[in-house]
Amino acid sequence: MTIIDSQVHAYEANTAKRPWHSVPNWPDHVTGDEMVAAMDKVGVDGAIFISSFSMYQYDASYAVEVQRAHPGRFGIVKPVNPDDPAVADVIAEWKTTPGTVGVRIMLPKEAQRDPNDPGLDRIARAAARHDFPVNILCWGNLDAGAALIDRHPGTRFIIDHLGIVQPRVPPAPPQPWADLPKVLDLARRANAVIKVSGACTLSREPYPFADIWDPLARVFDAWGFDRCLWGTDWTRAFAVVNYEQAVTPFRETDRLSDAERAMLMGGACAKAYAWSPRKA
Repeated sequence: MTIIDSQVHAYEANTAKRPWHSVPNWPDHVTGDEMVAAMDKVGVDGAIFISSFSMYQYDASYAVEVQRAHPGRFGIVKPVNPDDPAVADVIAEWKTTPGTVGVRIMLPKEAQRDPNDPGLDRIARAAARHDFPVNILCWGNLDAGAALIDRHPGTRFIIDHLGIVQPRVPPAPPQPWADLPKVLDLARRANAVIKVSGACTLSREPYPFADIWDPLARVFDAWGFDRCLWGTDWTRAFAVVNYEQAVTPFRETDRLSDAERAMLMGGACAKAYAWSPRKA
């Protein structure tokens, strides 16, 4: 089967050439070359490279460089700014950039953005016009995400990280799946799919994280495997799991059939982004 990681972040060291906006608890660098080496080590064929908002905000120039160096291995996604009145033009230009597969909006509760913000609507309309899916980070703020999805039935949305707030450091919170009922309700939206990314960070057990499978089974039942996109969220998950630990439980679990595994770990992602990797 072809394995596609639905969310990775690669980045250069923090230098004056391309300074970070903030300094998360991630390694000093995970370059595109290093990301490819990590993927090769565990048999991941390709990945959706989400330009890191915490480091680079709306500048996706590093993602473009990495895609150019590894054109068959990464589809790239750029965060776009709802406060930019010309955001539709930004999306149009992004569409002409080789390797692009979507855009992203950040709608967590701490952003304190009005869910009726007209900038969000501009992004949704422009993305639909250019046949881009909109990746939406709305963990802890699922009602706002649902409202935006409902306003734009002609736009395709990809819910980041199961829609559930995930820790940057262990341990997982006492009730990591508290928002699961809202996640299951979101599945009624036919224009949305969901990333099963970062799931291992929600475990309260050691590797191989056996306690994630019962709640994930409810996600799979509600959404269907053809709408569930496995991913690691490496390197955001760095302090909780290493890359191999985020891949292996899904490859080896007996809770998935071969057909389910193939859809979850690649098929659904290829369909959602209209992109498949090509190894040199």
